[in-house]
Amino acid sequence: MEDKFDLAIIGGGPGGYVAAIRAAQLGLKVACIDKRGAFGGTCLNVGCIPSKALLHASEMFHAAGHDLAAMGIDAKPKLDVTRMMAHKTNKVGELTKGIEFLFKKNNIQAIKAAARFVDASSLELTDDAGKSWTIKANNIVVATGSAPTALPGVEFDEEVILSSTGALSLPKVPKKLVVVGAGYIGLELGSVWQRLGSEVTVVEFLERVTPGMDGEISRQFEKILSKQGMIFRMKTKVMSITRKGKKASVVVEPRDGGTPETIDADAVLVSIGRNPYTSGLGLEDVGVAMDEKGRVKTDGHFATNVPGIYAIGDVIDGPMLAHKAEEEGVALAEMLSGQSGHVNYNVIPGVVYTSPEVATVGKTEEQLKDAGISYKVGKFPFAANSRAKINHGGEGFVKLLADAQTDKILGVHMMGPDVGNMIGELALAMEFGASSEDVARTCHAHPTLTEAIKEAALAVDGRALHI
Repeated sequence: MEDKFDLAIIGGGPGGYVAAIRAAQLGLKVACIDKRGAFGGTCLNVGCIPSKALLHASEMFHAAGHDLAAMGIDAKPKLDVTRMMAHKTNKVGELTKGIEFLFKKNNIQAIKAAARFVDASSLELTDDAGKSWTIKANNIVVATGSAPTALPGVEFDEEVILSSTGALSLPKVPKKLVVVGAGYIGLELGSVWQRLGSEVTVVEFLERVTPGMDGEISRQFEKILSKQGMIFRMKTKVMSITRKGKKASVVVEPRDGGTPETIDADAVLVSIGRNPYTSGLGLEDVGVAMDEKGRVKTDGHFATNVPGIYAIGDVIDGPMLAHKAEEEGVALAEMLSGQSGHVNYNVIPGVVYTSPEVATVGKTEEQLKDAGISYKVGKFPFAANSRAKINHGGEGFVKLLADAQTDKILGVHMMGPDVGNMIGELALAMEFGASSEDVARTCHAHPTLTEAIKEAALAVDGRALHI
């Protein structure tokens, strides 16, 4: 095995493996190190990819049992959780093998081992068998991702008290599921099990779901999920979670004071955020500076305070999103190769893969108001979109925010069918500084869901055609 590299990357998740591929394309000798045993990180192994497999499967199951009859298709679906989980696992396996193929194609040294800094240019590696050895690199990137945050005094057993990892591998549908936290992950996984038959109660400390999202979208989102059967306990704090045999008791009370209440559940998903994974790397031994949240401090070029050590993805400031990490990985590889890598943090889309989906990019109304920026709003409901209507997907809307003086698009917020794919058009528009008029003047195929984008852009100046 080689022991000297131009670039060594600790972490084989979206940021790490993409950085490795791009650096190798640019001629660098690269090693990518991951202790998991399979590349792809949390996202591919126990995050975005397996969750989307379950989201899609649960949507198909629900459609077969509820929606297809209205289209003249009678079906009586039978749920087999074991086979559903096997499908998820098989697809994850295929994709992890795909990363290893890409590593071989690009002559990247793939190393399955734990890494720890010896000095700024050396790493001690230890594999599962206990074998240790040292490699050197001119530059080292920390791309180790993040781990689920636990409640104080509550430990994940991944059987009854679950992190997102455990919630992706339940052997059967829990009769009652409590989800602590109304963020992206909690609502996605809660919706999976709700569609498969769970009674799902979501407990959230704050006033609304998906905190930080555009307020109008958030409020309508909660209404739609409530109509689907989710139970929301907002402005509520969790006092304790106790496992009792194969069940759990969750003690909650009103955030602003009141009488405690116990909610019994077959499973509890704690989804209150994620913490950067930096322990055990020896960062403190080589003097790498950290912030108050345990993230690695970096400058505008992903460099730490220690020359030759860099960091990207969930371990640094910014949204904990796979595609954000990928963009940083590409940008850093290009910088290290003498090119001009760049990430536009104002145009990082976010998607909640529930049904309907929620997608957002750019500024919210609240952010624009706080900044004192005058803006115009264009909205168009999917109920008035022909393709959404015939596909029984008429819930939600597209909302476009444009600068009142220049008409430049400042933010877009959508809730509806397939908006996770549709948001890409608006991200591209914003990347190139487009105005709402630019989008309004662009021909969109009929009948498509994307016509709602055009109509929202037209609505900025009050000239939507179909409302």
